[in-house]
Amino acid sequence: MNFESRMLIDGELVEAEAGRTYNNINPATEEVIGVVADASPGDMQRAIAAARRAFNESPWATDRELRKRCLLQLQTALANTREDLRPQIVAEVGTPIALTFAIQQDSCIDDMTWDIDVIDRYEWERELGVHEFFGLTSNRLVVKEPIGVVGAITPWNFPFMLNLSKIVPALAAGCTVVLKPAPDTPYSATWIGKMIAEHTDFPAGVINVVTASDPAEVAEMLTTSPDVDMISFTGSSVVGKRITEVTSATLKRVFLELGGKSANIVLDDADFPAVLSSASMVCMHSGQGCAITTRLLLPRSRYDEGVAIIKESFEKFGYGDPNDFANMAGPLINAKQRERVLGYIEKGQAEGAKCVVGGGPATQFDKGYFVQPTLFIDVDPDSTIAQEEIFGPVLAVIPYDDDDDAVRIANNSRYGLSGAVNSGSLDRALSVARRIRTGTIAVNGGQWFGPDSPFGGYRESGTGREHGIAGFEEYLETKTIGLPG
Repeated sequence: MNFESRMLIDGELVEAEAGRTYNNINPATEEVIGVVADASPGDMQRAIAAARRAFNESPWATDRELRKRCLLQLQTALANTREDLRPQIVAEVGTPIALTFAIQQDSCIDDMTWDIDVIDRYEWERELGVHEFFGLTSNRLVVKEPIGVVGAITPWNFPFMLNLSKIVPALAAGCTVVLKPAPDTPYSATWIGKMIAEHTDFPAGVINVVTASDPAEVAEMLTTSPDVDMISFTGSSVVGKRITEVTSATLKRVFLELGGKSANIVLDDADFPAVLSSASMVCMHSGQGCAITTRLLLPRSRYDEGVAIIKESFEKFGYGDPNDFANMAGPLINAKQRERVLGYIEKGQAEGAKCVVGGGPATQFDKGYFVQPTLFIDVDPDSTIAQEEIFGPVLAVIPYDDDDDAVRIANNSRYGLSGAVNSGSLDRALSVARRIRTGTIAVNGGQWFGPDSPFGGYRESGTGREHGIAGFEEYLETKTIGLPG
């Protein structure tokens, strides 16, 4: 594979200090794909300084035409090299190759157009009109400006998408960026750095890509540095809380897209075969998605019927080699995550939930971090597997009495990221959906995701929004100017 092992710092593709590297492991084979630069604190400090200097001294923050040109160049470079990138993403993420033709790669490149076009569409200045205050008549002008240097910290489950979801709107807004990808998926970031260095006119330091084997050692420098104005983080709620704590000393703006334990409510008038025959798709990419509906709520009046359909769906679900188009799930990202998921499965059984499909590691593979698609039924809404994010191919089926009970169970969570409601009546489904405390929700199969759709959560699922105008404005400051009336 034609991967990039170097970082991008201050406009140059560079090795780490002292030539430090670490191995990038294929989770499906447990083999080394290649090596990548292992940044030191000194490397991160150079990247932060470069981003600060580029924001303060280059035309990036003020020249919207420059920003548009450079982002279009990046989009073209990524589009032209997508077949070089595709095998890298499959190898380091373990994602099914089919997903790279959508959310794991291709759609991400195409969706850059929305954020590039918003540079021309956005209302950067607006007049408030005349106002009298203390006997003086004044006009007021509201101006939107880039917030400054952004530290973007991304996870390993959908790395290429999330790298672009953070850096493209930040750059379009006029910010400069230091991107710190997850250690498990560095090539999805370094390839972007390679394209920028070799195919674009980005001024030096506007965008920096720093890879490291220890996420805490260098990533925390972004959260504490006074030269960084904002942190944009996607990952676990535990780490999100830590970021909130350490950034308080410098009062940075913080965007957090965190965990979820989303509920899919199937109402008693729903078409059960149509709705439930694909229930196993929660195991897509081995369940490694924050917005996946990992709790499925069934009415007691049709519970056994629903469970039978779901069970058949799980038994037919294809998983294994991520390079096989027939499989919609590959391995978990690493051995630690596999053991974490298996621990939750053991906990579910210990707490009394009934495991009817799966329930352990996938023994048919000689290597790889595979876990069987696992279906639990008769799950207590307060149990561990119904309350904590597992991030694996595990579904918890929970019975409910009526619509009010379903809403209560769905909202019985410290998270609030996503969800779904299905009913034979659109009005009924929408009425229930409006009562669910989540940032996104699908009604009768309608999908909310898109480059113009704000994405984020309530409660411990995070703060702020990604994508759309709301996501773009996360990277902007507001200045109000008084003028003579």
